[in-house]
Amino acid sequence: MDCVKSSIPILKVLCDETRLGILQILSRQEMNGCEINRAFDCTQPTISYHMKLLVDSGMVNCRKEGCCSYYSVNEKIWPGVKALLDALCDAAKGECNE
Repeated sequence: MDCVKSSIPILKVLCDETRLGILQILSRQEMNGCEINRAFDCTQPTISYHMKLLVDSGMVNCRKEGCCSYYSVNEKIWPGVKALLDALCDAAKGECNE
């Protein structure tokens, strides 16, 4: 049961289309905050909010270089998160085909 409880914060963070999109682009390459902001139709404060949740959940790493923040997926947990997302997508596709 502890494992289930400890996964709740990650699952809550994954329940947002913008955060899922951010994870998708960060899985391909490290990006700074401005690059992430340009990739989405959101205000800078909104992207900052999403980035804080992703970093606080441990799914995304943040490193500072001067006045810029660079973000990347946490390679230690990303394979498990990606496997979960892939399984959910497969399950959703299966429901559409029934």
